[in-house]
Amino acid sequence: MKRRSFGRDAGLSLRMLLTSGMLGLLYVVFAVVLFNVLSVGLVPMLVIVVGLALFQYFTSAKIALAASGAKVVDRSQAPELHDMVERLCALSDLPKPKIAVIPTDVPNAFATGRSPKHSAVAVTEGLWRRLEQREIEGVLAHELAHIANRDVLVMTLASFFAMLAGLLTRFGLYGGMFGGGDRNREGGAPVWLIIFAVSILTYALSFILIRTISRYREYSADRGAALVTGAPEHLMSALQKISSQMTRIPQRDLRQVEAMNAFFIIPTNVKSSLGELFATHPPMEKRLARLAEISREMGRPVG
Repeated sequence: MKRRSFGRDAGLSLRMLLTSGMLGLLYVVFAVVLFNVLSVGLVPMLVIVVGLALFQYFTSAKIALAASGAKVVDRSQAPELHDMVERLCALSDLPKPKIAVIPTDVPNAFATGRSPKHSAVAVTEGLWRRLEQREIEGVLAHELAHIANRDVLVMTLASFFAMLAGLLTRFGLYGGMFGGGDRNREGGAPVWLIIFAVSILTYALSFILIRTISRYREYSADRGAALVTGAPEHLMSALQKISSQMTRIPQRDLRQVEAMNAFFIIPTNVKSSLGELFATHPPMEKRLARLAEISREMGRPVG
């Protein structure tokens, strides 16, 4: 029986919807410009788009696990970890994902997979050693919330279209510069220059919008974890401990896993030098403040 669910924050959901809509509109405008300026054939375009989308859709989990060096473990290899995940899945009515362990001392975790039935949760050895059981459960609940909300699929799709826009821009740019793309223009700027200007604007805006969506989804996963476990303070403690422990990890170890920062519950560069606007995760202070508010709403102790 479903005992708890990953609750929704109406305001947060609306902001995610509006941001996603803006991102979608941006890509539509970009596609219209490309079609009008480049006269790209519709059929070849669809073949490329569908082919790349299907490849990414079916291989995203395997690629993420391989990139992080994670190893899938069975119950005999990690019985306590399996018990925790099974208990949280029972509370939230989710199918049990694959469970993997990353051989690094960097304390962190991530979730991946295109759907709840095709997903995986990975934790590092450093996380398992450094956190208490209830804190680990809070982290796992956060990752399961990502799976329940299909955040990995949403972010994959958002990033995919940004990547596609960049790919089409590169083809158009090279074609315009070296293929005589501006020969039929009697006046005005050359085709390749128009494409370059539009692509720069599209990339800059999509970069900001994708990271805004990412931050909203971290807030949502924090909220989901708090509601499922019924103890927001455990996730708060875990976030604080991971953040403080990160400064003690050798830079060599941090560099080895920095490619997974967008997936991790806390990026290895805890504070972005570019500011919140360009960060994939919200500032730690804001995450803790929201969790503290949820804790008060639930009548739980804070601090």
